[in-house]
Amino acid sequence: MLESLLGKWGYEVESASDGLEALQLLERVDAPPLAILDWMMPGLEGPQVCRRLREDSERRYVYVLLLTVRSQKGDLLRGLESGADDYLTKPFDEQELRARLSVGRRILDLQKNLIEAREELRFNATHDVLTGIVNRGVALHALQQEHARQIREGGSFGLILADIDHFKLVNDTYGHICGDEVLREVTRRMKGCVRPYDTVGRYGGEEFLIVVPSSEGLGALQLADRIRTAIEAAPVSTQSAQIKLTASFGVAASTSARPLTPDVLLRLADEALYRAKKQGRNRSEIGVSERNSLDPAEPGATPLKSGSR
Repeated sequence: MLESLLGKWGYEVESASDGLEALQLLERVDAPPLAILDWMMPGLEGPQVCRRLREDSERRYVYVLLLTVRSQKGDLLRGLESGADDYLTKPFDEQELRARLSVGRRILDLQKNLIEAREELRFNATHDVLTGIVNRGVALHALQQEHARQIREGGSFGLILADIDHFKLVNDTYGHICGDEVLREVTRRMKGCVRPYDTVGRYGGEEFLIVVPSSEGLGALQLADRIRTAIEAAPVSTQSAQIKLTASFGVAASTSARPLTPDVLLRLADEALYRAKKQGRNRSEIGVSERNSLDPAEPGATPLKSGSR
């Protein structure tokens, strides 16, 4: 009878023959968000199913209406205390059931809207709205996390600072809307070069910070040069013009043989970026300490090459 009524009211119905089957159904990732549970069921009773559902606060919320012949006030309280959202006694009035289900749907819709609003606030608090990548604070936090991981486990990690060359000229010539298009496209090209677990963040203005786990100086330098090549490979198409771009990169690395703090890494990468700009832009340069430690004159060292125009 319930399946027939609910189908007539426009609900898509899944039914369970006992409490255990109901619990398994409601614990699924794609579980129905609204449930009508009989109090007395084989396996698990309705209140037991409610309690089990409410044990996991991370699970998607299910609005539960208990349906039972029990009509005493104490039963009502027990049912609600078990985690049920509403309670209806048999024999039930069809229109009352329909009205209570409508209330449940409204509550679920409100909850969905609140969750979406919370996620949007969280995203906006941790991401750059223009480019969609993480913001300065999150990128610096990723740097701190890599430093902490290195202290615990050893290994190496790299840091890259990237700056779009002559970006102010783009804004001055074509306007800030065009500049925004450029920033989004440069971000897309950067993300196409990095690994899924690398962190690409907007450091400020036209400057980006990339944290590169499990990488020594040479590997981070090679990654910077791949990104540099991807940026200059083709003009950026905007509504205003086809704009040729280049970028300059400063690299630093903290290795097991030469561990460095995040502050020192940032300073070295910033100095290397400044040097890349001074030497003609469209270059990838590495911090002085790391460059010296990989001097080609040293036995077993690998020469470092940076792109230039």
